[in-house]
Amino acid sequence: MAHLALYRAWRPQTFQDMVGQQHIVQTLQNAIREDRLSHAYLFSGPRGTGKTSAAKILAKAVNCERGPALEPCNECSQCERITSGSVMDVVEIDAASNRGVEEIRDIRDKVKYSPTEVRRKVYIIDEVHMLTTEAFNALLKTLEEPPGHVMFILATTEPHKLPPTIISRCQRFDFRRVSLEEQTGRLQEISDKEQITAEQEALRYIARLSDGGMRDAVSLLDQISSFTGGQVTLEQAIEATGGLPSEQFARLAMAIRESDAAKVLIEIDEMMKAGKSADKCLEQLMHYFRDLLLAQLAPDAGDSSGRIANPAELKEMSKAFSRERLFAIIDLLNRYQNEMKYAAHPQTMFEIALLKLCSDNPSVGAADATSSNSAADTSHVRGELGQLRQQLAALESKLGALASGGFTPASAGGGSSSQAAGNRNARGSSPGNGGAGQAPRIAAIPKLKLNAYVEARTSAGQSLAKWPQILQRVKEERVTVHAWLVDGEPVSMAENTIVVAFRNTIHRETTERPANKGVIEGVLSSIFGNPTQLLTVMQKDWQEAVAESTGSPKADSLVGEELLLVPDDEAAGKSEPWIDEAVRLFGDQLVTIKDD
Repeated sequence: MAHLALYRAWRPQTFQDMVGQQHIVQTLQNAIREDRLSHAYLFSGPRGTGKTSAAKILAKAVNCERGPALEPCNECSQCERITSGSVMDVVEIDAASNRGVEEIRDIRDKVKYSPTEVRRKVYIIDEVHMLTTEAFNALLKTLEEPPGHVMFILATTEPHKLPPTIISRCQRFDFRRVSLEEQTGRLQEISDKEQITAEQEALRYIARLSDGGMRDAVSLLDQISSFTGGQVTLEQAIEATGGLPSEQFARLAMAIRESDAAKVLIEIDEMMKAGKSADKCLEQLMHYFRDLLLAQLAPDAGDSSGRIANPAELKEMSKAFSRERLFAIIDLLNRYQNEMKYAAHPQTMFEIALLKLCSDNPSVGAADATSSNSAADTSHVRGELGQLRQQLAALESKLGALASGGFTPASAGGGSSSQAAGNRNARGSSPGNGGAGQAPRIAAIPKLKLNAYVEARTSAGQSLAKWPQILQRVKEERVTVHAWLVDGEPVSMAENTIVVAFRNTIHRETTERPANKGVIEGVLSSIFGNPTQLLTVMQKDWQEAVAESTGSPKADSLVGEELLLVPDDEAAGKSEPWIDEAVRLFGDQLVTIKDD
């Protein structure tokens, strides 16, 4: 038998030939036995899992001269003619090329006529999701109330694209991917009967490449056996399908582990010289690292781990990477694979992805150091939180004592009532506070505090270059936060804090809301690999701070480290004692002065 016709010769002809779909076969056979067949079926599932084959077998079973039968005999004239496609009452339509309303109207006009050659008219519409909206509307009424002598079988790989009104009028069967064991067994059976000498590992490799589709597995076996002359080995299967040997993956993985960019580029050059495509190489490399991760997390998973490498080799190689590192590598390769679809030069994207892995690779022991630092940071934060709670309780106690002693804000600090009122009025009418009747503004940042970030702005270029990536991740997390944040411009970064300057006050205030700021700081911490905070300023204030850094700042424009920036008339020392106490206990970064 010619190998080019291998799949056609081994295409399922009975329900018994359907590999991996026993639940569907059992249901259909019970329906035939009890004469409870539906007028419309929907077969959905991945490509190559037997949807169209099952539709033809069902058409033969209901129209077999010896039936209706649980299995078509494939010997009578009706079965043979349906198999060859010469029965006019069994119509197979490709919706991808016949997707218009006119084709469906033609079906609708013909279904009312009784079949002339068989018991039931059967319409098999393949790739039904490709029909237009108008075509679905034309089909809808026929599916709802078809004549008793008609059966519709709709097949699709994308059932989510079908209108719910169509799905609700069909009995739906979901075809699943065929398991690795069932595929390997079926391929071995075909090889034995076709006198093909095939290694078990080669058959397993073919089954993995088919991604659960039996049709693709048989086609690959056909291709490889033709290429090798009937002798199928693992190495020949890899070469014939354009795959990469496990040794090359291992060399590439070790080059990434050692941050050896030159070796990575040499390996990529060898792949390209061998005629491999960059996108396929990246995809297979991602699968290899996935297998390394499985070798760590599920060493006893058996067949679910390992594509072309020996499980023992995978287990040994996986020891060279930490679990977190493998997750990060897979995540980065996946993102670059998505970007590669639209790249003009895929090979360049492949090189950049691997060079990025080399540059991001932590040194030996870095994972342990990071985990230790994270634990220390967590302990430190918890300690500070407890201290703040104690300070808050003490402050509440003091304020309660002052209130019970008849203390009033007007008489505080030894000043007169009118002086305190003047201070409040000054704050209420100061620029940026919006008056007593408006929502409080975000406190300004002391220029002395900005000086540290001004000095660091020239050395923060590499970190600020990640801003487009930050914006994209924020957009993926919450698009509304991205809409406000995009108005800002990163100007500096120091001490795990990124400074963003805003032109618009509303955008800055909305970004500073705890829920929005939490989303942004979560993205920042994820991208920079450590807890990172967001500090927002107005662009005008930042520009003034930068200008003053080149000369001597004005004395009256600065406020001490222990006070918030307030109007000039308050900078002379006119402050209330409870404000001083709050600043002393919590620090000026946690205290915002606002009027009642």
